[in-house]
Amino acid sequence: MTTTYKGVGVYAGRVIGPVLQMPDPIKEPKAGLPLAEGETAEHAAERIQQAAQAVKADLLERAENAGRDGKAVLKSTSQMATDRALLKGAIKKVEAQGLAPERAIWEAASDFARQMESLGGYMAERVTDIHDVRARIVAELTGQQAPGVPKSNEPFILAAVDLAPADTATLDPSQVIALITSDGGPQAHTAILARGLGLPAVVAAKGVTEIPNGTKVYIDSNEGIIETSPTAEHEEAAAKYANRKPLPDFTGKGELSDGTHVPLYANVGDGKSAEKAASKQAEGVGLLRTEFGFLGNDTEPSEETQAETYKSVFDAFPGQHIVVRTLDAGADKPLPFLNVTEEENPALGVRGFRTDNAVPGVLERQLKAIKRASDATEADIWVMAPMISTTSEARKFKNMLDKAGLKTKGVMVETPAAAVNAEAILGEVDFISIGTNDLTQYTMAADRLLGDLAHLNNPWQPAVLKMIKLTVEGARKASETHGVKKYVSVCGEAASDPALAVVLVGLGVDTLSMNAGAMAAVAAVLRSVTKEQAAEIAADALAQISSAEAKNAARKKLPVLEELGL
Repeated sequence: MTTTYKGVGVYAGRVIGPVLQMPDPIKEPKAGLPLAEGETAEHAAERIQQAAQAVKADLLERAENAGRDGKAVLKSTSQMATDRALLKGAIKKVEAQGLAPERAIWEAASDFARQMESLGGYMAERVTDIHDVRARIVAELTGQQAPGVPKSNEPFILAAVDLAPADTATLDPSQVIALITSDGGPQAHTAILARGLGLPAVVAAKGVTEIPNGTKVYIDSNEGIIETSPTAEHEEAAAKYANRKPLPDFTGKGELSDGTHVPLYANVGDGKSAEKAASKQAEGVGLLRTEFGFLGNDTEPSEETQAETYKSVFDAFPGQHIVVRTLDAGADKPLPFLNVTEEENPALGVRGFRTDNAVPGVLERQLKAIKRASDATEADIWVMAPMISTTSEARKFKNMLDKAGLKTKGVMVETPAAAVNAEAILGEVDFISIGTNDLTQYTMAADRLLGDLAHLNNPWQPAVLKMIKLTVEGARKASETHGVKKYVSVCGEAASDPALAVVLVGLGVDTLSMNAGAMAAVAAVLRSVTKEQAAEIAADALAQISSAEAKNAARKKLPVLEELGL
C-alpha cells in the first residue's frame, strides 16, 4: 500500500532511498529533580555556566568547518547557549527551588521558548535553537551524547519534525541524500541550508515522522511529494535525475540567450565565503551580511576590527562590485550591545535601520569602518540599509552615507510600503535590493516558520511577484525623472531558484545575488531564454492565482529544467 505525503519542495530533485528518523531527543529530566546530595547551589550554578560555555565552544568549532550559511547559523546558535536571560533563569531555579542543574536549565529554556513562540515572527523561529541548546546543555551536564544526525552504512533520507540549525549546518551530502520534515517552511533555516547543500528537500509534510526507519520512499521535491512503495515509474524518474546532464560551470558572466547581461553576484558573510564565491566566478557580491561579524560578541566590535572583516571580503573581489548591507539586527535578532527593548512583536519592531533611533552611534561607527576598508581596496563599494519603509528614512540614511564619504547609496525593499513607494525612495538613493524572504513574509502576513502557512510564505505567490513588479516600475519612473539609471537587484532566497530567476529578470530586475553554489544552475537556465521570452514567462506567472500554479506555469516554458534535473 502506497502512502503519499504532501509538503513544500525546497530544492528540486527526485531520489529514492531508505528513511532514517532523527534519534529520540534528550529526555526531559524528572520534574522536581533536586540537587544531588552534597552539591551546593553555588556549585550547581557554576556547572550550568561551564556546560553552557562548553556547548558554545563546540558550536563555534563546528562553525569553523561549516559552509557560509551553516557558519552563520551555528554562530547565532552558540550565542543562544550563553544567553544571559536563559542562564540567569536557570540559576534562579537552582537557588530558589533547589533544582538539579539539568532540571533547572530544562525549565528555564522551556519558559524562554514559550516566550519566544508567543512573540511570533523571527523570535518564534528561535524556538528550535532554544530546544537544541537546551538538549545540548543537559547532555553536557549529565554526560550523555549530544543530539545529532544518525549514522548509516548507506545513503539515506533524513526525516524529522524539524532540524536544529546545528545539525543541518553540518550534514554530509554523501550520506544524507534528501531531507523531509513535518514542520518548518520554505524560507526557514532548514530550507535555506538545504539549498546551500544542494539537497532535495520537502518541508511541512505532515506525517513523515511516522514513517518507520528503513522504509524506502520516493521524493519529488519539485512537486513537494513523498511516496512509500516506489513504483517502476518512480525508479525511472530517480534514475533520470541521477543521470541528469551535468551543469556547466559558471563562466563568470550571467547572460540570456540574446546576449542580455544579467550580473550574478554572491551572498557572503566573511572573507572565507567571499573567497569561495570568487573561486566560483561570481561577478561580485550582491549582499555582504555584516551582522556575521557581530555574532558571538558581547560588545560592539571596534572600528578597526570591523574594517579588517570588511576588507577581507573586498580583497577577494578587486575592482569588482560589492554591496554592503549595514547591520541587520535588533529586537528580532538580538545582540547584547544593541539594548533594544523587548517587544511583543519584534518582526514588526525595532530592527535593521530602525535601531539607529533606539541605539544611536552603532550605525555611524559601522559606516566609518566600511569607509576605512573601502579606502584600502580597489573594489567598487555600494552600501545599503535594511528595513527601510519610508522616503524620509531613505533620506536620513543617504545623509549618513554622505557624511561618511560613501558614494553609492541604496536601501533594501523588504516591506510592501517600500515596494509601493520605490519611485520616491529612489529619488534619494541610487539603487534598491529586494529581500524576498521578508517581503514575502510581510506581504502575505505569514510567519515563515509555520509549516501550516508554507503555501503562503512562498516567493512564487502572485502577490509577491506583483510587489516586485511595482518596485521595478518605480525604479523605471525614477530613472526617467532623474535622468540616471536606478538599479534593482534581488538578494533573497528567490534568486537561487533557477525558474524564479527567469521570472525576476522578466519582471525587469537588473541583477541577482544568491548562494554561490546556485550560480551555475541559475546561469544555465538564464542562458536558455531571451529577454522577450523571460517577460512572457513572468507575465504567465503573474496571471496565476496561487504559488503552485505560478511555479508550474513558468516551469512548463522552461524545458531546460528537466534536462538539467532542476
